[in-house]
Amino acid sequence: MSAREPAPGSLEPGSEIDGFVIGERVHAGAMGSLYRVCGPAADMPLVMKVPHIRAGESDEALINFETEVMIMPVLVGPHVPRFVAAGDLARLPYVVTEWVAGESLEAVRARGALPFDAVARLGAALADAVHSLHQQDTIHFDLKPDNAIVRPSGEIALIDFGLAYHANFPDLLAEEKRFAAGSAPYISPEQILGVRDDTRSDLFALGVVLYELATGELPFGVPATLAGLRDRLWLDPVPPAARRPGVPPWLQEVILRCLEPDADERYQSAAHIAFDLRHPDKVRLTARARKSDPDPFFVQLRRWWRVRRRRHVARRVPKMQAGSAPVIMVAVDTTNPEDERQPFLQRVTAQILSLSAEFRLMCISVIGAGPGAEAEGPSGAYLEHLVRLRHWVEPLRLPAQRLSLHVIESANPAGALLDYARSNHVDLIVLGAPGPSQQALAWWRSVASTVTANATCSVHVVRVPAQAGD
Repeated sequence: MSAREPAPGSLEPGSEIDGFVIGERVHAGAMGSLYRVCGPAADMPLVMKVPHIRAGESDEALINFETEVMIMPVLVGPHVPRFVAAGDLARLPYVVTEWVAGESLEAVRARGALPFDAVARLGAALADAVHSLHQQDTIHFDLKPDNAIVRPSGEIALIDFGLAYHANFPDLLAEEKRFAAGSAPYISPEQILGVRDDTRSDLFALGVVLYELATGELPFGVPATLAGLRDRLWLDPVPPAARRPGVPPWLQEVILRCLEPDADERYQSAAHIAFDLRHPDKVRLTARARKSDPDPFFVQLRRWWRVRRRRHVARRVPKMQAGSAPVIMVAVDTTNPEDERQPFLQRVTAQILSLSAEFRLMCISVIGAGPGAEAEGPSGAYLEHLVRLRHWVEPLRLPAQRLSLHVIESANPAGALLDYARSNHVDLIVLGAPGPSQQALAWWRSVASTVTANATCSVHVVRVPAQAGD
């Protein structure tokens, strides 16, 4: 330890530990302190988190520290801080990560009521971050405005992974029987029942955040006891529109679906939430959208009775569900409705959808953009091709909540498909490729090749089977 190196438990500005020079303390909380630091990885701003670990005190800070040190090094992407280093627990425990530029979602919320389009935009960005985490086999379990940083780009980065779960690592909190650890207003019903491996718990917390952004209030208050926490297993919140008149029905639908007590009734993927928040006109409205009061007493009583009977038998679900609710995008060439590829494309789409009970199907048609199309809104061609898409998908007999139809006017079909897939978290692109006899559609072959070569997700190219003797 150098002459300026701090003793455990005290970090003074200018002191040094493992090559990191300590700057100002920017936050002090019950579980630890945050310091600006500079050091070996000085190509970006850094922050050091030092947990409060003292003899004779609760070991919660220690468990959180060990969890973060275990999980953060394997997380990547713009939705998490870059991990830099961790300190020796026997000497001075700390975690050094990227300092995420921006402001917390809590700071945004604290400035007052947000316009509903801003609620949707921020909510979609938060859903993007949650989906990215779930794709990396991780559940945050402490999703709240304080732990979401809005970058200048508009993307959101999640911080504070002390309560997180990773499918491939030991679950230290579960081993300590601390299933309901987290911030009381945001804890999901299944966490209270002892489930620590369900991604839909983060979707419940996301619903709480959306409710808070839309109304300025928490749907279940701030319960201080386990009995208060258990109320959310059967009680439903006051509908957002009753708290803040003017909440659009589509936004209430999204929020209340996230907050369903039964995880099976919620969204099954954060990607689906992000999609609905970005496409309000595609949200399928149910009775949730029209609610002005909580459910009647006897409805809530039945929920209470069902929970009471099963409360000691927590239903466990597959560890990771991000991939079990895929977003599938099918590119349909509506300019050639009689094309021989169409029935084969429909057949393959039906086979793919049969593999999952939960999915979102997006049917896309890309047509040439006419002059002034963007300035004047949808053209007559747009409406014509939307009708053709609807006819194309009818034989699949899909429920409305699983399906959306999109016509894109673009002079670059491959680029339009790739951009749409990236922005909507598509897991699989399905498109047809012309056969050798379809020379007139050679341009579509180029589209298929470009999409296959550049997609960031899987691509399934459907070809017309060769005829016997060809």
